[in-house]
Amino acid sequence: MPTPIPITILTGFLGSGKTTLLLSLLPQLHALNPSYKLALLKNEFGDLAIDSQLARSSSISSVRELLNGCICCNLVGSLSSALAELSSAQNPDRIVIETSGSAFPATLAMEVNRLARETGGRYALDGVVTVLDVENWKGYEDTSFTAKIQARYTDLVVFNKWEVAGERRMEECLDRLGDLEGVDVAWVKSERGRVDVGLVFGIDGGLARGLVDDGHAREHAHENGEKHEHADGKGHQSEVEVLSITLTSPSPSSTISPSPLLHLLKTAPKDEVYRIKAVLTSSSPIPSSDPTTSPSPPSNGTGKYILNWAFGRWTCTPMNSGGEEHESSKGDGVVLRMTMILARYESKKWKKRIEGGGYLEIEGGQEKGELRVEKIA
Repeated sequence: MPTPIPITILTGFLGSGKTTLLLSLLPQLHALNPSYKLALLKNEFGDLAIDSQLARSSSISSVRELLNGCICCNLVGSLSSALAELSSAQNPDRIVIETSGSAFPATLAMEVNRLARETGGRYALDGVVTVLDVENWKGYEDTSFTAKIQARYTDLVVFNKWEVAGERRMEECLDRLGDLEGVDVAWVKSERGRVDVGLVFGIDGGLARGLVDDGHAREHAHENGEKHEHADGKGHQSEVEVLSITLTSPSPSSTISPSPLLHLLKTAPKDEVYRIKAVLTSSSPIPSSDPTTSPSPPSNGTGKYILNWAFGRWTCTPMNSGGEEHESSKGDGVVLRMTMILARYESKKWKKRIEGGGYLEIEGGQEKGELRVEKIA
């Protein structure tokens, strides 16, 4: 079974800053993996200057447009052929669907899941991200049914333009979001349109090598946690906290115990834990949250797998041979390398929980292994 192509749906009301957010992710992806291939399916009306800018980026392998209609209604039938065209022609590591400002994300998410089933797991919905304009949302959320729907059916809300609007308006938007019936999602503030790539995207074949190469999750030290300076000299502290977790064993044949890990994946609260991504050695794949995406075990019964948990959904897919045979991963005794991206002020609690046991264990119970949990952001 081929490794599914993760699909991220990026939605938001008109002028909220979706394209700005996407453009901020490209250099971050390039820094993690210069050869990473990101394809964009864009449902907009014109905007040729932006499309040309995206196409010129080294991190965008292809841009495909669906014009003269909305992708969630009269163009939904075109989604299958557009995704097939992108995946066959470019073989991307990930596809981003950037919707028009009027799209309903729930309809689109259901269509992606349907296509995933019909294609035998060719695609996997990685997450739905909605961008809200703090400066203007207070005005249009009262009158726009679309704005309410977009805020409700999402995995992550990104509050944009809050620096201009101020903290008071930001608090008002949070109150309004909480007042919308049925809304209980993770949220984060952007930094002038920028959000950490590790929060928006999970892990896939194109990003797994960094997790194998560096047990300290070096790729997140800058993107997710270090204070960095702007042109005005003011520092910025990330809205998320990150734990780097390593489980090692003296035995080269050790594998992860599936049941405790599954308990973590099933019970992690979405308002505390945003992302869990790992490369692990297992005697069989960890069952995915959607059984139709569960991969077949490798022929030798044991292998390395990529685990990607995003907002309560997860997949576990075999790691390609190139990543599995990388020199730095041979004979180091590492059974699991994991990164947990958490809401602010949650890392201390989750560090104690992971260190307390019951989540990450060596299969068989004869060895405890060495578990190291570090806060890196």
